[in-house]
Amino acid sequence: MNEEQVKGKIKEGVGEAQEHLGRVTGNREQEARGHAREQEGKVQKKVGDVEEAVDKVVRKP
Repeated sequence: MNEEQVKGKIKEGVGEAQEHLGRVTGNREQEARGHAREQEGKVQKKVGDVEEAVDKVVRKP
């Protein structure tokens, strides 16, 4: 796992927790922010996946 994948996974988890907290407390703004952060984390993780795949292709003998 590279740095982008780790950061993305953490951001995704934090966003999911924030979204659930907003849902439980009835705070729609908090819920929306959490959902946005979760999606941002998923994208960041995918960027890391692509970087890792490119590294594998470039380093392949």
